[in-house]
Amino acid sequence: MTALLADYLPLVIFMGVALFIGVVLLAAPFVVAYKKPDAEKLSAYECGFNAFDDARMKFDVRFYLVAILFIIFDLEVAFLFPWAVTFGEIGWFGFWSMMIFLGVLTVGFVYEWNKGALEWD
Repeated sequence: MTALLADYLPLVIFMGVALFIGVVLLAAPFVVAYKKPDAEKLSAYECGFNAFDDARMKFDVRFYLVAILFIIFDLEVAFLFPWAVTFGEIGWFGFWSMMIFLGVLTVGFVYEWNKGALEWD
């Protein structure tokens, strides 16, 4: 019976640490919350402009370009790791499939570059 309990000791320790971290993260906002709220602290921050303006105002396209840039690099990394791990097993079909995928991402990256999303003011 002691050997069985010893086998589960790491699991009990892991669950204890997870419970401790969860309780700390739930309690931390009450400890470090703002003490003197004002209009600026309570206002919502969305995309660099006031949230209470007209809904039909012009929206800077750079926010969309940054989102596209994130998707390009996020997808590339998410699909390149499994592809690299199984590269020896997938053969030429897998190689050329990934080259087409990277080509499509490159087209998106060139579009971003031409629109100036990589230049910050």
